[in-house]
Amino acid sequence: MLEYRMPSLGADMESGFLREWHVKPGDKIKKGDIIAEVETQKGIIDIEVFDDGTIGELLVQVDEKVPVGTLMAMIIPPGEDGEIKETPQKSAAPATTPTAAEEAWIATEPPPMAEKAAAAEHHVRASPLAKRIAEEKGIDIATIHGTGPEGAIIREDVEHAITARVAPVPEAPKEAAPAPPPASPPAPVAAEKPAPPAQAPAAPAEEEKARQATGASAETIRMAVAAAMSKSNREIPHYYLETRIDMRRAMAWLAETNKQRPVKERLLPAVLLLKAVAKALNEVPDLNAWWENGLQRKPAINIGYVVALRTGGIMVPAIHDADNKSLDELMQTLNDLIPRARALRLRSSELADSTITVTSLGEGGVETVFGVIYPPQVALVGFGGITDQPWTENGMLDVRPVLTATLAADHRATDGSTGSRFLTAIKNYLQQPEKL
Repeated sequence: MLEYRMPSLGADMESGFLREWHVKPGDKIKKGDIIAEVETQKGIIDIEVFDDGTIGELLVQVDEKVPVGTLMAMIIPPGEDGEIKETPQKSAAPATTPTAAEEAWIATEPPPMAEKAAAAEHHVRASPLAKRIAEEKGIDIATIHGTGPEGAIIREDVEHAITARVAPVPEAPKEAAPAPPPASPPAPVAAEKPAPPAQAPAAPAEEEKARQATGASAETIRMAVAAAMSKSNREIPHYYLETRIDMRRAMAWLAETNKQRPVKERLLPAVLLLKAVAKALNEVPDLNAWWENGLQRKPAINIGYVVALRTGGIMVPAIHDADNKSLDELMQTLNDLIPRARALRLRSSELADSTITVTSLGEGGVETVFGVIYPPQVALVGFGGITDQPWTENGMLDVRPVLTATLAADHRATDGSTGSRFLTAIKNYLQQPEKL
């Protein structure tokens, strides 16, 4: 039997709430399958399984608080015999599931007795949470159909009613009017952005809708990040390095490359930075590591890329095997990760196994950013914006597009000499973009 335990989804997570099982005992599973959803301070996270096999037993109930490392399920490996235990999990239960608070309320308030049937006709059985949400949204709770135990109205019933209320209603036919000309596609933007022109980022309204659906908020997300950063500042002896990089050749190469591509396939400067970091880590592997009872170098280069949420807070999904990805593959990965990060719909592996973090504030015009290491990692790379600055070379003064790169590193794992070699490697790659 294999044990599946609650994964750690970052240094800012101590526990989560199991919100849904996607499997039941006896189900066949493959590595990478989503088997559950867990709610954290950063929203609902899809939990992946890392082994093939058959679900033998589910050991955690829906809406149960689960500390990191808790045994959640037993998995029977392929070719092995094992007992499949049917458990009273709500994984195979209805799509709408009461919260823990609602379950407690339902348990303490049984349905009306038969002799009170007349009074029951006028009694609306709804959880306090459902009543509060309905009142806040101006919805008559008596008009909602309950799907909880004994027909009780729960939070999800109210949310469905809210969605139905705001759904667009077809308007009556109107006198035909000349159709406006079709809108032309937006012109490509040459500045640094977290997503390419062809992939619009999630609008603030959509992001807020995602927050409401998952229970996350800017405050809870920031508090989770702040807790991890406070721990990092207390426990990790940081050192900082900074260098300026002439980006003239890189930007010229990027412009020439994009001329030969359709708009949807154009590259952004972010992929050059990510590829340069990945290649530099191959040369300086001590920075691609975790500090857990000593330095643990990681064989895979999984770059955590900081995504700013439009309504506040950040998410840091991992770009797996970044050194083995081409520039086009890195662009496709960003196109996929960034919208899902902003919709708060990331997989557990995308939050749990970054080996280094990259943050870029170029879009906001900031020239320099100094980060705080995200434990258990040992380094963070910061990129500012690419701005025109005075530059001297061979005694001649010129104006060049210049990028400031910084490194925050753990002095227990490396020292300034190691960090200097790493930043120099990044600089060399960005000044020879054809090698990326």
